[in-house]
Order: sequence, then structure tokens, then C-alpha cells
Amino acid sequence: MRARQVSCSFTGHRPEKLPWGVHESDRRCRALQERLFQAVQTAYEQGFRHFLCGMARGCDFWFCEAVLRLRGEHGEVSLEAAIPYAGQAERWDRADRARYEALLARCDYKTVLQEAYSPGCMQRRNRYLVDHASMLIAVHDGLPGGTQQTIAYALRRGLDIVDTPSVLEKNKDGV
Repeated sequence: MRARQVSCSFTGHRPEKLPWGVHESDRRCRALQERLFQAVQTAYEQGFRHFLCGMARGCDFWFCEAVLRLRGEHGEVSLEAAIPYAGQAERWDRADRARYEALLARCDYKTVLQEAYSPGCMQRRNRYLVDHASMLIAVHDGLPGGTQQTIAYALRRGLDIVDTPSVLEKNKDGV
């Protein structure tokens, strides 16, 4: 079921904006991944059955993996990849491309918004995510950028927003 009222989207940061970068074994990253799963599970308990993901590296991948984990427990869950342009992963390193392809292969729906990259295609993808959902789960650090713009658009459109902060606790260096 892909109806807006039972659909939940996601927005979040790429690894470069996270304090642990690409080091997913960091305990803060693992804690965030588990909190994302809990947020997805709570959305399911509230009646959401269709989940949309923008398929970017970092938080999008973790959201996608959380939904797939949920789908393993509840077969009626569906996952849609909202792909900004056909070559989204072309310039990523081999490991990220392989992960992207593996996740994409497990999605129930794949929506490619345009064939080639153009300025503004990421924003179009983000608007698609908001326009096709009634809830938005977000991982946001409070700083300006695409995630903040997506949250602002979702607020204007009246979506419920679940904020999942990216930094759960500071390490000994204050980071």
C-alpha cells in the first residue's frame, strides 16, 4: 500500500556530516542505527506500512536497513527507493555502490525522478519524499543543509516529524 496516510519518509545526513564519519563500528553510530530501527518500529505500530528512502550514503542506508529488518518481521511492510537520478551511485566507491545495489534490489518499488543529474535534483527527490508521506523521520544536527530544508518543507506540508538526533552522547574529547 503506497497511500500517503500510511507512508513514512526519511531524511538524514551523509557520513561527512556525522561525528564518526564512515566508521560505522563507532558506538554512537550503532546506537543511532538502533534508534532508527525503534523509530521505524514505532511508525509501524502507529499504522505506517509504506516507507520511502532517498538512498543516499549514511543515514539513508541505515534507515533502509531498518525498514528491511522490520519487513522481515512484518511482511506487509513495503519499501520505496526514491532515486534522484539514474546515476546516483556512479561516483561512489566500490563498497558504497555494492551496498546501494544490494539495498536497491530488496526495495519493493524504485522511483527514478530523472535520468541525469541536474542542479536541484536532490531537492526534487526530497520534495517527493515529503509529498508522498504523512510522517518524516529525521536525523538532523541542527545545521543548515538539505536535511534542514526537507524538515522545513515537511513542516509547511503538515507532516508529523520524528527527530532522531545524530549525536547521542559526547566522547571524552567532547565530540
